[in-house]
Amino acid sequence: MNIIDALKQEETRIQKQLSAVQVALSALNGGPTTVVSSGHVSSPNGTHVKRTMSAAVRARISKTAKARWAKIRAEKAKKAK
Repeated sequence: MNIIDALKQEETRIQKQLSAVQVALSALNGGPTTVVSSGHVSSPNGTHVKRTMSAAVRARISKTAKARWAKIRAEKAKKAK
């Protein structure tokens, strides 16, 4: 196992522990017991942060999607003949 995998496992373990602590604190404070998933992105003041893609990533995704659809259309055209 390499060091990156070990660190990712440790991160997951710590996130689970943090989630349990947050539930306990919330219960003690009389607040709701819902906890945000570990994949949630928020700023320190609790507001949500919008995730954005760079223009380069959007262009790459668009290019691959267009190529995929062109391939599908070409195969349909071959079958139609």
